[in-house]
Amino acid sequence: MPRGGRVRHRKLSRRIFTMQVVVMVVAVAVGFGLYLRLLRSDLNHQYEYQALVVARTAAADRSIQQSMAAGDPGGTVQASAERLRNVMGASYIVVLDRSGVRHSHPNPALVGQAVSEPLVALDGREHVDVDYGSLGISANGKAPLYSPTGAVIGEVSAGIPERRVEAALSSSLPTLYVYSALALLAGAIASLVLARRLKQQTFGLELDEIATLLQEREAMLHGIREGVVTMDTDGRVSLINEEARRLLGVTGAAIGRPLSELLEPGPVREVLTGHHGEVVDQTVLTSGYALVVTRMPVAHGGRPLGAVATVRDRTETLGLLRELDSVRSLTDALRAQQHEHANRMHVLTGLLELGRYEHASSYLQEISHMAADHAETLRDSVGNPVVLALLVAKASIASEQGVRLDIDVDDDGGDAPLLDETVDTRVLVTVIGNLVDNAIDAAAGRPGGEVRLRLRRDEASMLHITVSDNGPGIPDPAVVFRDGYTTKSSVALAGRGLGLALVHGLVTRAGGTIAAHNDHGAVFEVTLPEGSAAPLEAGRA
Repeated sequence: MPRGGRVRHRKLSRRIFTMQVVVMVVAVAVGFGLYLRLLRSDLNHQYEYQALVVARTAAADRSIQQSMAAGDPGGTVQASAERLRNVMGASYIVVLDRSGVRHSHPNPALVGQAVSEPLVALDGREHVDVDYGSLGISANGKAPLYSPTGAVIGEVSAGIPERRVEAALSSSLPTLYVYSALALLAGAIASLVLARRLKQQTFGLELDEIATLLQEREAMLHGIREGVVTMDTDGRVSLINEEARRLLGVTGAAIGRPLSELLEPGPVREVLTGHHGEVVDQTVLTSGYALVVTRMPVAHGGRPLGAVATVRDRTETLGLLRELDSVRSLTDALRAQQHEHANRMHVLTGLLELGRYEHASSYLQEISHMAADHAETLRDSVGNPVVLALLVAKASIASEQGVRLDIDVDDDGGDAPLLDETVDTRVLVTVIGNLVDNAIDAAAGRPGGEVRLRLRRDEASMLHITVSDNGPGIPDPAVVFRDGYTTKSSVALAGRGLGLALVHGLVTRAGGTIAAHNDHGAVFEVTLPEGSAAPLEAGRA
């Protein structure tokens, strides 16, 4: 494999460690250079001050002051200056008069010669700098030379050789090397620990694997037609795709906020926030959708990471199931009518075979008038053919299951039929159909099973629907309208536990009320305002 390939596929922890070590080496090297420069500057200032102390000491020497005031007739200044130089360890002490003529110098040949640069200490102040003279580079200090009377009569210049600065700097380098090495070692250990910690936090994934996962995640989230929501251990949203926003009605910023703040109170929030624990394919209803929700906790290496929830739209599917139930109900009604018709034909056939023609004629007139009277009574009271057909079908289904269905129509609003042909009956069909079906199921199989349906309109044009049965009643009326609540044993069938929740939602959106209680069986009371069928458009469910 080429070297470039090895670099590209090097482990993340090693790459982090290498980059951090390189950064630390560069930082320590730069810091070492800056500190060395600062130390060199400090040493220069220190030795310049020492040179100034030497010059100040020589300028304060009484013998030098007196000799220079007298013009140094005996040349004693040279001897005094050299004595001080040897004692104080200076490289030179040069005593100059106001004309710039040397009266002392380590090189006796230069005594009596004038310097080329002007004297700076004649202003009565002390000066320091670096001297690049004939004796080499030195830290230089200049002090004014005063006569015994206090007049400035010259200048004393003293120097400390540069090699002493270099020696002092060299003696400090081992300490700097040790500190730099310790800093690099500590930084390398910290980098190694950090690299391992990052490795643990990324679950051992390398950079290319993390990039691949990110690309796959984005493609999956935006490519599927399911809502996906992920939450951390505190219940805060860490990821949500657009489909989940649409189905759950989430708008605005969601990342980092608790899911309980984003959703309205209800079954969806309870399921997604973990109120029911782990949930697999649970159907819940919202104001506009029938959703299938799955919520699973997520862990890695035994460490909990939060939870992932998927939300699927099953509104159209459940609608088709309910249409299928309606067709099945119609089929059951036709089958019941067929059985009843066959039984009557058998009776007529038997009477005719026995020659009881008069009895056969009477029986035929009796059953004909009974069916016609029942249908005519409902037609005069109800008026709307859709609701009328529903009631006739439910009566046939009840008869098939051995249940008596009593229908009582009472209109306090006038002599017109309770429901005419212009009424939009979509809400009514759903409400009456679900409640009557549940009542028939509860009363079926019981001796004297009976279901009572009462339709009444009061003077305020409010429609009252009451459905009761003599079945076992409702165990808990307070939760009967909750999604998934059912007293039936076949809970595995699709759509179980949603009928009453659907009815409750439709009635509420229509501006009506619905309540349930027990009175020798279950009793459901519904109140709908005039024109209550139209609000079905407000929700897809």
